Amino acid sequence: MRLRVRRRNLVVWRGSAGLAGGYGATVLTRVAPTGRIRRRLRIGALLTVIGLMRLARGIRARWKPLLAGGVLTAVGLMLSSSMWSLVSVFGLWLLVYALLVPGNPDGSGRRRADLERELAAYSTPAQRRDLEAILDRYPDGATYELRDILARQAMAAGHNGVPGAGHC
Repeated sequence: MRLRVRRRNLVVWRGSAGLAGGYGATVLTRVAPTGRIRRRLRIGALLTVIGLMRLARGIRARWKPLLAGGVLTAVGLMLSSSMWSLVSVFGLWLLVYALLVPGNPDGSGRRRADLERELAAYSTPAQRRDLEAILDRYPDGATYELRDILARQAMAAGHNGVPGAGHC
């Protein structure tokens, strides 16, 4: 099978264009190449979608429906005179849905739960002292999350660090 040959020099006779220099000859005008315009529109839309997907990959799960809702609402408002204006309804639905998504998605919460589970293995006071000695070698900015988890676990276990205080 062979591809179709494109017509590059399409000429349309228009009598309304006027006479060429008063000699009575009709002016030939060129029609805009709509294939190029459509191709550029498709490429532009594709690049926009790729850019939005990269932007969506870098943002949190709660903001993804907000981004999609904003884009769809804007497209629906720009194309409000055609049938594509119904896209704004879906955009508004996504904006409302973004309000209903929980604030702390499973990304950071899951990582912290795994870290708490691993640190729970250090259950004896000797193991805790060894771990705290290791953490003392590093700056507090790098180990603050570990120290916070260890302190919460110690308080939950009733070990408040005060000798002779016992369990409350």
